[in-house]
Amino acid sequence: MSAGALIVNADDFGRDRNTTARILDCFERSALSSTSAMVFMEDSERAAALARDRNLDTGLHLNLTERFSQTGTPERLLQHQERVALSLRRHRLRQVLYDPRLSRSVDYVVQAQIEEYSRIYHAEPRRIDGHHHMHLCANVLYANLLPKGTIVRRSFSFAAQDKGPVNRMYRRLVDTILARRHYMADFFYSLPPTDAPGRLARIFGLAKDFVVEVETHPAQPSEYAFLTSGDIFQVAPGVPVACRYSVPDGSDPSSTPEPVRN
Repeated sequence: MSAGALIVNADDFGRDRNTTARILDCFERSALSSTSAMVFMEDSERAAALARDRNLDTGLHLNLTERFSQTGTPERLLQHQERVALSLRRHRLRQVLYDPRLSRSVDYVVQAQIEEYSRIYHAEPRRIDGHHHMHLCANVLYANLLPKGTIVRRSFSFAAQDKGPVNRMYRRLVDTILARRHYMADFFYSLPPTDAPGRLARIFGLAKDFVVEVETHPAQPSEYAFLTSGDIFQVAPGVPVACRYSVPDGSDPSSTPEPVRN
């Protein structure tokens, strides 16, 4: 059994100045382990410089659904991303069905973001997740567009009673495919709802023995308040927030036990 770790990761770094500022504030209070950075957004380059200066643990927050807002983004890239976004937002099934008509556009948009992250962060991303979790959409997953050997965010963890058998089977399939090329945390949950009795204590408790990633969005007032008030340190006093995002090599989703209720 691998050593446990509680990884609290903030999404959307660089999306805009307010989001960047709130994430930095959470880092200063030791409430975060890492952050996932957006590129081609209005605050991306400034955020990257701040992250490099402060030696923050960052990864790429792949964006296939929200229009790039950075001034000067190439028009060709904007057109391809808009085409992808319109398709993925049209219906939830678009995420799980591979569309060969989108393959060139998805590949172009993914590779452009990997290259841009490498340019402004001065290093290739060692970790990748997705805005609205679209790094798990079929056109990314089945085309192996994410670099082999990177850490990739797995599907949400749910107990059997929370999701139907088809849903759980699909999530297991996605995680199994990821595990062939990537490293992952043992469990993955969202921070909210923070007021559900006992929920976070059960999730944080898993981190005593397993690597648990908790996703948060400090741009949301309730999540920002929870992270900056010190409440996060009261949930499970014996489980500290990890100072970096790290997972053991060879993480296998099929070897993990049934997760707690989300």
